[in-house]
Amino acid sequence: MRIIFGFLAAGLAAASAVTLSSVPKREDVAKAVPGVTASAAKAVATLVDKPTYAEHIAPIFNRSCVSCHRPGEVAPFSLLGYENAKKWANMAHSVTESKRMPPWKAVDGFGEFKDANRLSPVEIQLIKNWAATGAPRGDKRREPAAPVFYGGDWTLGKPDRIISASKPFKLGAEGADVYRNFVVRTDSKEPMYVNGIDVKPGNAKIVHHVIVFLDPNKSSDRLQAKTVDGQDGYESGEGGVGFLPGGSLGGWAPGVRPRYLAPRTAFKVAPGSNIVIQVHYHRSGKQEEDLTRVGLYLAKEAPKKEMDMAWVFNFRVNIPANEPNYRLEQTYPIPVPITVYATMPHMHLLGKEMKAWFELPDGSQKPLVYVDDWDFNWQLIYSIAEPMKIPAGSKLRVTARYDNTSDNPRNPNNPPKRVTWGEQTTDEMFLLIAYYTRD
Repeated sequence: MRIIFGFLAAGLAAASAVTLSSVPKREDVAKAVPGVTASAAKAVATLVDKPTYAEHIAPIFNRSCVSCHRPGEVAPFSLLGYENAKKWANMAHSVTESKRMPPWKAVDGFGEFKDANRLSPVEIQLIKNWAATGAPRGDKRREPAAPVFYGGDWTLGKPDRIISASKPFKLGAEGADVYRNFVVRTDSKEPMYVNGIDVKPGNAKIVHHVIVFLDPNKSSDRLQAKTVDGQDGYESGEGGVGFLPGGSLGGWAPGVRPRYLAPRTAFKVAPGSNIVIQVHYHRSGKQEEDLTRVGLYLAKEAPKKEMDMAWVFNFRVNIPANEPNYRLEQTYPIPVPITVYATMPHMHLLGKEMKAWFELPDGSQKPLVYVDDWDFNWQLIYSIAEPMKIPAGSKLRVTARYDNTSDNPRNPNNPPKRVTWGEQTTDEMFLLIAYYTRD
């Protein structure tokens, strides 16, 4: 493992751009409203009283919604095409006006990110007016082409390698969450360089999240050999995967979109390493099966820089019952120059906000990410618009706030009770993941 600023090296997903075609840019959407530019959007929220799907709504849905709201994806219904969009017009109005959709939790202005999936005030008003006027189609000939998602089942195209357990895992109806670790042997004689992954949960009802760990010492073979339930893999609890991993390739959680890493960077898989796919299962109340697959996209040549992931933990989570404003923070020194490419905050159901920034040796600050309305259902990876150069001698500061009262609608306990660090959904966490290369 390379430098670990007091963190564990591991992580969740990858960073560059999802491959789409025919997806309009935000400025093109603004032009759909006569006389509107992106900079003037706030002043013209009621300019179009009777917007149509063809001219105004389809560009918004195609850009910001259908990557999830289409067949085979995590969203429960499709918004592809007019008939689907009309059926869900009132719902679209409700969730966009409340800003529950599209899922984008980072606060605007605290860090700049690629593909920030926010709707402007004019776009929100257009959807509202469209639903209120009966969701008219307009001139069908003016509808933009639907986005093309390359690769069919795989957003980034056909993977170079697909890995999974050898057979579906059977999960019982009742009991605690399960962390099942599926061991994949690479048996490679040369290093593999991975510059992108895609994760396909086999059963979205029970797959809570997935992390892909590296095991260069094959410690997972010993753990799997102890399994006696006749199924692939082995279980682990609050001790991670049961061994100190040699890194990670990333993973998946609801809302995470697959991306390539930055050009000329890649994760290194040492020759002969095992790859361990850890799947966190949350029971549905009935017998279920899952066969989660992971697609690997390999670099064609050795990277200029090896990508790594850092996990910033604070294990001292101890939230009293009925505490509305429990706060934690963590500060780490940065011993060598690094470049940061992406970040991902992580808390559980009591989490309310998390903020992270760098303090530089000259006293200035660089914002990393600020989520002020944490939602456990949308754990997003934020890809930094321009990779962030951080000099040696800097400090990374992370703060978090939690609400353990009955006023928190996501509180799993009624009445509230003391909650500490743990890997069960009803436990709590303080974690910030950062993607970086060493300079």
